[in-house]
Amino acid sequence: MSEPLLRGLARMRSHLLDPDALVRAVASGRQKSGAPQWRRVELRYVDLKAGRHLQVTSYDEQQAHTANHAVGEPRQPSPARDAVDALLDEPFGNWHVETTTQSHQLRVTKKGEALVHTSDRKEALEASRGHDRGKERLLPEDDPLFRELGLTDAQGRLKPSRQAKYRQVEEFLRLLDTTVVEAVEKGHLRRPTEAEPLRVVDLGCGNAYLTFAAHRYLSHVRSLPVAITGVDVKEQSREHNSAVAGRLGADAGFVVGTIADAQVDPAPEVVLALHACDTATDEALARAVAWGAPVVLAAPCCHHDVAAQLRRAPTPSPYAALTRHGILRERFADTLTDALRASLMRLAGYKVDVVQFVESQHTPRNTLLRATRTGSPVRGGTLRTEYDDLVATWGLTPRLAVLLDEQQRDQQRDQQDAGA
Repeated sequence: MSEPLLRGLARMRSHLLDPDALVRAVASGRQKSGAPQWRRVELRYVDLKAGRHLQVTSYDEQQAHTANHAVGEPRQPSPARDAVDALLDEPFGNWHVETTTQSHQLRVTKKGEALVHTSDRKEALEASRGHDRGKERLLPEDDPLFRELGLTDAQGRLKPSRQAKYRQVEEFLRLLDTTVVEAVEKGHLRRPTEAEPLRVVDLGCGNAYLTFAAHRYLSHVRSLPVAITGVDVKEQSREHNSAVAGRLGADAGFVVGTIADAQVDPAPEVVLALHACDTATDEALARAVAWGAPVVLAAPCCHHDVAAQLRRAPTPSPYAALTRHGILRERFADTLTDALRASLMRLAGYKVDVVQFVESQHTPRNTLLRATRTGSPVRGGTLRTEYDDLVATWGLTPRLAVLLDEQQRDQQRDQQDAGA
C-alpha cells in the first residue's frame, strides 16, 4: 500500500472514529489490487441503552447485515476501533465520509494512489443518533424549503395533508443521493466545482417541488455546487418557480417549453423527469441520450402508447390470458413499456435499474428508471437480440425507439454534410 494511500486512509480513520462529528460514511467499489468482502458498507453512530455504538451495515449481493460496536474510551482499544480498522484494511475503491461540518471523499486510482477531496458545508448538519427509528431524514421537516413550498407550517411542523408529498420528496432524494454519489465515485460523473457547478435539468417540473429539493439537498447537505434548470410548458409555472428560487437563494432558473424542444444550454449532466405523462417520458429519455447526460432519473406516469398498440394487434400465442381482461392488459402495458425503455437505454450505453420510487399507498405511479452512462451504444449482441425479439413478438414500435432512430439519422446526416 502506497504512502499517500496510507495517509489518506489515516485521515478517513480520524473522522470515522469521531463519535460526535461523524454523520454517515460509505465505503464502496474496489481497488485494482482486489475486491473487498462487501459490496458496500455504511457507518454511523447510534445511542443505545448500553451507550454510544458504531453501527455498521454491510451489504453483500443479496442482503444487508447490521452490527453495533461499542465505542469505549478515547484512544483506547475498543470494538468500534477494531471494526473501523478492519474495514480500512479492505480494498474499497471509494470512501465518502460526512461529518457535521465537512464532506470528505477518498478515491483510489488504478495506480493505487489516493485522491482526497474535502469541502466545507454551507450549513452544519446535526447527526442523528436514534436507533429504533425510521429512516434518517435527508432533509428535516423544519428545513426552510418545506415551509416555502407549503408542506410545513410556520413552526416547521409537517401539515397532515402534505405527508404524502413529503414522503415522495424524501424517497426521491434518497435515490438521487445514491445515484449521484456512486456516479461520482466511479468516475461516470465529474466532481463539480464552484467555477463549474453540476448542471441539473428537471423536465416537466410543474411547481418544482423536486427541483428545489434536489438543489437544496445536493448543495446544502452534500456540499456540491449545483446549477439547476426547470422546464415546463406553462409561463405561470416559470414565474411562480422563479419567485420561489429568489426567496430561497437557489441557483435555479426556469424556462418555458416542451420536453422535446425547450432550450437548455449548456447541456445538463443530470436529467430528471418525474411523472411526465405517457410518451413525454420517452421524449425526456431521448433528450438525455442526445445530451450524453451521465445520470438520468425518470419516474413514468401513464403508459397509453403501448397499451393502445396492444389493443390494436392480435396477442401472440400463448399470451392471450395477459391481454384478455382490460385491467390486466393495462398493467401489462405498464410493465412492458418500462422494460422496453430500460432495454433501449442499455443499448444507448447506460447501466439501468428499475426501482420502486415510493410505496403504492402514496402514489400508484411508483416506478423509477435510474440510468448511469457507462459506455458507448451497443450495436449488436445478446441485448440487441433480446430487444428485437420482444418488440417483434408483440408487434410494437416503442416511441423511445422512434426518437432514438431519428436522432441517429440526424447525426448521420450532419456528419455527411460536414464531410461534403
